[in-house]
Amino acid sequence: MRLMIAGGGGFRVPLVYRALASGPFAGLVSELVLFDVDPGRLSAITAVLRSMPLTPGTGVLPPSIRTTSSLPEALAGTQLVFAAIRPGGTAGRVADERVAQNLGLLGQETTGAGGISYALRTIPEMLDLARQMRQHCPDAWLINFTNPAGMVTEALLPVLGRKAIGICDSAGGLVHRAARAAGVPLPDGRLDGVGYYGLNHLGWLYRMERGGRDLLPGLLSDPQALASFEEGRLFPQPFLARLGALPNEYLYYYYQRDSAAAAMRAMVMTRGESIHRQQAELYPRLAAAGAEAYRLWDAARRSREEGYLAEARTHGEQRDEDDLAGGGYERVALAVMKALSGGGDAQLILNTRNRLPAAGAAADPGGGSAADPGPAEAALPGLPPDAVVEVPCTVTPDGAVPLAQSSPAAEQLALLQQVKEVERLTVQAATQRDRTAAVEAFARHPLVDSADLGAALLAGYEREFPALLNLWRNAGAAAGRG
Repeated sequence: MRLMIAGGGGFRVPLVYRALASGPFAGLVSELVLFDVDPGRLSAITAVLRSMPLTPGTGVLPPSIRTTSSLPEALAGTQLVFAAIRPGGTAGRVADERVAQNLGLLGQETTGAGGISYALRTIPEMLDLARQMRQHCPDAWLINFTNPAGMVTEALLPVLGRKAIGICDSAGGLVHRAARAAGVPLPDGRLDGVGYYGLNHLGWLYRMERGGRDLLPGLLSDPQALASFEEGRLFPQPFLARLGALPNEYLYYYYQRDSAAAAMRAMVMTRGESIHRQQAELYPRLAAAGAEAYRLWDAARRSREEGYLAEARTHGEQRDEDDLAGGGYERVALAVMKALSGGGDAQLILNTRNRLPAAGAAADPGGGSAADPGPAEAALPGLPPDAVVEVPCTVTPDGAVPLAQSSPAAEQLALLQQVKEVERLTVQAATQRDRTAAVEAFARHPLVDSADLGAALLAGYEREFPALLNLWRNAGAAAGRG
């Protein structure tokens, strides 16, 4: 099988290759095609892959590697596309965060104003990828890790239908860490007894059953057990006990917004600035490092992991060794790919349409939406069935099918509905070239909540990203072509 990675010069690509070359995913892919618009980044990451020490004795050859900066060439003959692109590069992330911070708001990559800006740049590029997939590899699946994953995946559905699946490792990581802390670790690819609902980077683990008994209340009342994993340390134990659920780590920015923003302002560099500086120095060294490239990359990867969510660790806490070792990012992606390719069904938390399968309904053929057989039932009650949500799913060769979840508590549902409205306004702005919708998206986000700030944010991002101005200017021409 041929796998193409869009964003093949990305920093995390070696994690995918490492998993494909050894371990449970060895043999899944025979050819790995790396596509990137930056040949320099491709050269650097190829050097890392070529110098990677692989586990001997698996009996399976690692996938061959091909690189290209031609998208049609990369897509031809491909069965699976893995997308992890960043239009504007790490410099774009710096601007996403800084524009918000300069207006006194939380400056974070995918949450709040920064996430909306990121989506406005990214959705048009991802739609171009999806349309070219329809032309060059119409039967291929798109596994989307491009952030903000929920919004991007929702924008892709009209083009790719069920063939587009969004993934993120934060929700699944939360579930597995909580299960270990409760003394009932989950096997990979199984979520039996787990209840989780939300949107990408905005969800809650609300049930964890074994033998008909919910173990979550006991975990939430145990300060020592909570202190053993990252999400349990992010929030005060009495707060978690009252909430009755474990929030995704990104809810730290909602529940402790002021302290998060203050901690960010106190940092010498934003997270984006730190990563931008690291990569600007690292990539040229990787390309020239020969046999040392993998060692250099792995040291940089560990340093980057140590700085993740640093604004939440104000008392010198260190990340868990399991988190620093890596494994979540590629494990989710390749588990989806393995199930899609017939390697056995899997249960994973994914971003997919909020529609439970209707009895006797025809399958969506994959190129757009199938005709509705009748009123649809939502997997996550309270959000539209056609919206993209992040919930446990069963993955088979036919795609990802969401599993029914309980109704969220009123406060959680209100937040989900508000953020989903923002997501849909953002998708509307990016796909219909609607500047008014973009202003509304910024203004209505709960971390902004101001019409004046919404307008100021968009104006600030337009100064940083002139392509946004071109997006609105070309609205009339796009409508005429439609």
